[in-house]
Amino acid sequence: MDISDRIKQRMKALGLKGVDLTKATGVSSGGVSQWVNGITKPNGEKLIALCKVLQCQPDWLLYGEDRTVSYEPNAEWAGAIEPWGNGTALGEDEVELPFYTEVEVSAGMGAHAVRENHGPKLRFAKSTLKRSGVDPSHAACVKVRGTSMEPVLPDGATVGVDTASNTIKDGEMYAIDHDGMLRVKLIYRIPGGGIRLKSFNSEEYPDEKYGWEESRNIRVIGRVFWYSVLR
Repeated sequence: MDISDRIKQRMKALGLKGVDLTKATGVSSGGVSQWVNGITKPNGEKLIALCKVLQCQPDWLLYGEDRTVSYEPNAEWAGAIEPWGNGTALGEDEVELPFYTEVEVSAGMGAHAVRENHGPKLRFAKSTLKRSGVDPSHAACVKVRGTSMEPVLPDGATVGVDTASNTIKDGEMYAIDHDGMLRVKLIYRIPGGGIRLKSFNSEEYPDEKYGWEESRNIRVIGRVFWYSVLR
């Protein structure tokens, strides 16, 4: 079963027609037809919009893995963005996390770790981190480089890493130290104590499998609990 089959499967299960996908994604009827017939594949914002109307996760639609889940409204308008600078006082519900601009987590072949820069910081709501089970004292933000995690994490995206959460849960995204290289990948456990590293862009970056002995050179730094992309 390929991506076009999974699109048709979800359309049938939800009683959707091509016109419904056109309205939800803003893609022409011809473009939707190419998706359904396997001529082209959705990517970027169109992929996210398609997953929303098909009520599934991107990794399931692209690769047939993980569970299909329902989408529900998860946001509400809270007002305009307020600018702030280094001199702006922290609010009662705010905390600053270090943003290591000199440490890049590779989403490609791997970026070597360099000395961390403790200067810049990113602000988060304490309540938001608490709901996600993240202790601010064990969290930091870094930039992702490379194309292996596209379209979810394009080159230059910023991710938040919870270093207190380093126990592997299949299908979760983690920052890892791979024999001296910092990388971000989806991780799955395999029989015999090994692991499988998966990229969203699997056409260019196939799965990497490491047995127990090889996986000893891979240290899980922490779970990726947040990511941000500017377009």
